[in-house]
Amino acid sequence: MNEIDAIILGVIQGLTEFLPVSSSGHLEITRELLNTNQLPSDNLLMTSVLHFATALSTILVFRKDIYDLIKGLFDKENKTSKSYVIKILIAIVPAGLVGFLLSDQIEFLFSGNMTLVGIMLIITGTLLFLTKILKTKNFKISKVHALIIGLSQAFAVIPGISRSGATICTSLFLGNNKSEAAKFSFLIVIPVIFGAILKDILSGDIFDNEIKISILIIGFISSFFTGVLACKLMLKIVANNNLIYFSFYCFLLGIISIFII
Repeated sequence: MNEIDAIILGVIQGLTEFLPVSSSGHLEITRELLNTNQLPSDNLLMTSVLHFATALSTILVFRKDIYDLIKGLFDKENKTSKSYVIKILIAIVPAGLVGFLLSDQIEFLFSGNMTLVGIMLIITGTLLFLTKILKTKNFKISKVHALIIGLSQAFAVIPGISRSGATICTSLFLGNNKSEAAKFSFLIVIPVIFGAILKDILSGDIFDNEIKISILIIGFISSFFTGVLACKLMLKIVANNNLIYFSFYCFLLGIISIFII
């Protein structure tokens, strides 16, 4: 892996972590096109660094919200913050359980099945398309909503299902406020990313990768700044109800995956 690879991977990670186009689906398509299972992104240490960068970019964008939540936890009178944190915890449980209990089955999904990837991309596109015809509602995210959103996040382990797309669309289908739907979607991925990184560290596999520190730094910087831009862009897209534009891309890529690749 060289510096150019690191920049490209960082940009791809930063964009696809937030834009609703499925990073895992793009990874599978790239593997198939290049006829290889040894992409630079398969380096576990680099993957962890890139994910860590996007987690930090989320923290930067929502630093005030996160600060208020943490501050509220130590305020006995602040029940709103405590309730919101509980909702985040509820939402991350399904993805955590799936990742812990079904890791072997998840790995089997990444076997170059382009039909599966294509179908899942079309499902993602359908979810995004349907948001355009929703009537605007302004519900607050409840604990039940948080669980349902969390289930959709767990479902996004399948390549072709966008995590951000699935969680935001699910939240909108439940009638939640658009801005709150996007914010909640991005906040619940932070503990999931840190949990995945911790799992890799504890397994020891992350230390089996030989890669230059300079390349890791370049990948981190690329992913971090791209993530900040993509996160802010996505907030505007959701607020303006323009997710439908990504649906056309997912439809096209899904059809190509099924019938051409």
